[in-house]
Amino acid sequence: MNLLLKSATIIDSSSPFHLQIKDILIENGTITKIGGKLKNPKNYKEITFDNLHISQGWFDSSVCFGEPGFEDRETIENGLKTASKSGFTAVAVNPNTFPATDNKSAVQFLKNKAANAATALFPIGNLTKIGKSEDIAELYDMQNAGAIAFGDYNKAVSNANLLKIGLQYAQNFDALILSFPQNDSIAGIGLANEEINSTKLGMKGIPALSEELQIVRDLFLLEYTGGKLHIPTISTAKSAELIKEAKKKNLNVTCSVAAHHLVLTDDELKTFNTNTKVLPPLRTSKDIKALMKGIKEGVIDMVTSDHNPIDVEHKKVEYSNAKFGTIGLESLFGALNKVVDLETLISCLTTKPRERFKVPTYSISEGQQANITLFNPDFEYTFSEQNILSTSKNAIFLHKSLNGKVYGIISNNKMIAH
Repeated sequence: MNLLLKSATIIDSSSPFHLQIKDILIENGTITKIGGKLKNPKNYKEITFDNLHISQGWFDSSVCFGEPGFEDRETIENGLKTASKSGFTAVAVNPNTFPATDNKSAVQFLKNKAANAATALFPIGNLTKIGKSEDIAELYDMQNAGAIAFGDYNKAVSNANLLKIGLQYAQNFDALILSFPQNDSIAGIGLANEEINSTKLGMKGIPALSEELQIVRDLFLLEYTGGKLHIPTISTAKSAELIKEAKKKNLNVTCSVAAHHLVLTDDELKTFNTNTKVLPPLRTSKDIKALMKGIKEGVIDMVTSDHNPIDVEHKKVEYSNAKFGTIGLESLFGALNKVVDLETLISCLTTKPRERFKVPTYSISEGQQANITLFNPDFEYTFSEQNILSTSKNAIFLHKSLNGKVYGIISNNKMIAH
């Protein structure tokens, strides 16, 4: 694959060409020359887009595909095509499959299915067998097979001793442990944030306390055991404060926030749109303000789509019966581009999550492998079903105004553009 990218604004703090407009010559998947007004020496394919910006390829640390077991929601093949279209050259795939991703064979299956895709797939293995918080899964074997971290997606480890053992055991092979921030005994069968909106609408609430209490427990366990902990998709002001204090104590902890938790509040409940039923639930404007501050201060390390395809049979039902989850790969950039400073957003999609999950990092520099996302940060549009490649259409940002267009990716010696 030989390409010449024309007049691209480079957003990459690791590159000597950061914030400069340059032409980029790519030969057989490697960046061979970066400069101004480069000539096309060998009839390379010339790539020109309006207001073209490029960065290191984006990485999403929390994505769900249905396969195996729920292919009607999303296959690996189509999920990776969706990720490529959305600007992601790598995704970490959660273990909420059937059978569960709790052994090396399951990890190998995922790696083999994605072997030739432009977007790289990195499996997250279950921390506990079948995600039931009863026994530790085969962590070491799964890591050797290609798993990059271990956690039970959207399920708290209810047994504190089991998480303690997991944090201790994982240190033997430098593994990253994920712990979902929800105390189920407090969250109960709640549907939405416990606040005035859920009360008025007669919905059972999920208190912020259910998240914060779990984080307090997990941070105490981390302080006791050592090890590495990642807390995915925090949603409250107090959660960010707790993690900030833990980092001051030099605990090895990171966290992420989902795009919808930075933009949407529980006012969305008034529509009774089941696409707004997510876990953790949408919170308040006060929480959004605190989470945004956490992004700016570096307390929150990364952003994620928390892409979770749900079939229509489990979404077009009464709110109380609908499954939790929203798709988000295709809307993440447009939702956050004008909310978070562009350089900060790119860092939260590239270097920070890649380094934490030990996924290869790249630089837009001569001699480097071309792993690039192409985008236009100044393109406003309304997100509609026509924008959705994902098999499931449960998009929380459907019919909302977004700002930022992804042109495609260059990765694995392939270019995917639209």
